[in-house]
Amino acid sequence: MLRKSFFLLLVALVTFSCSKEKKEYTFAFYNVENLFDTINDSNTRDDDFTPEGKLQYTSERYQNKLDKISKVISLLDNGKSPSLIGLCEIENQKVLENLIQDKNLNTAHYKIAHTESPDKRGIDCALLYNSNDFKVINQEVIGIQFPWEPEYKTRDILHIQGILGDQDTLHIFVNHWPSRRRGQKKSEKNRMFVASQLRASVDKIQNKNSLAKIIIMGDFNDEPSDKAVVESLMASNKQNPEDPKSLYNLMFDKDAQGKGTYYFRGDWNMLDNLIVSNSLLTNKTGLHTSYDSGNIFSEKWICYKNKAGILTPNRTYGGPNYYGGYSDHFPVYFRLFKN
Repeated sequence: MLRKSFFLLLVALVTFSCSKEKKEYTFAFYNVENLFDTINDSNTRDDDFTPEGKLQYTSERYQNKLDKISKVISLLDNGKSPSLIGLCEIENQKVLENLIQDKNLNTAHYKIAHTESPDKRGIDCALLYNSNDFKVINQEVIGIQFPWEPEYKTRDILHIQGILGDQDTLHIFVNHWPSRRRGQKKSEKNRMFVASQLRASVDKIQNKNSLAKIIIMGDFNDEPSDKAVVESLMASNKQNPEDPKSLYNLMFDKDAQGKGTYYFRGDWNMLDNLIVSNSLLTNKTGLHTSYDSGNIFSEKWICYKNKAGILTPNRTYGGPNYYGGYSDHFPVYFRLFKN
């Protein structure tokens, strides 16, 4: 009888230990630089990313890309995979399935949230989430149509609502704003418009619940101090503990220090942003993070040393030239803690 009681107690302790909620979660974002398959899609401009295309994008190059991106993700969080990671510049659902089945991620319990975007290049946003940590309860897209240029198609914003751990509801927005291809100033109004659409969605959530927990991540093609981010989205590095609806950019101060995620013509650009609602900064008894929690993942093994001796993201392609690297962006990440 004593032995049986001891066994039942041991089972109970093991069950409690296994079911106990995690105390730390890592959230990340990564622009993976054109993660395409090799199959020509007649509906998108993906001809270059085929074996016959000008990039000579073979199955071997595709597999090398999958291996490299999956390795970065698998080691991003202190040597393990993050709980959630937003991605941009992925072609379709199939490349995401190939990615999470890759040797570096096939035990990470990742599931996929994704939708096909109208972008003519065929690139989308997506979210990978560890199904042991996060449960999706709703998924939607914020479609973008510019009043002054309705034929111009850009990436949708992906909005995921889900439960982290046992009970915390999170709203996550994954973004890839319009590029600076026509110049930063000429293209700025497009990013300001996208930011305003995002802000309207955030307002809708916060008007129902001012303490809603919101995380915004993405490649904004703008820096934290640019007008689209500060004025349209109303996200900055101002600490407003009394305003539950304010948004704080975790990468703002890193940018002010001269750091960045994308290296262009001798300058660092902080194009990849992580923004959180004030409810995740002022809450000390539940799920929370800190003002200085934003990080850039820039390990030497994902870098290329340029002629000036500067370690920059080791990209896959530079124009038509194949370098076989990881991506032209560094990933960014932060941690949430649960008391």
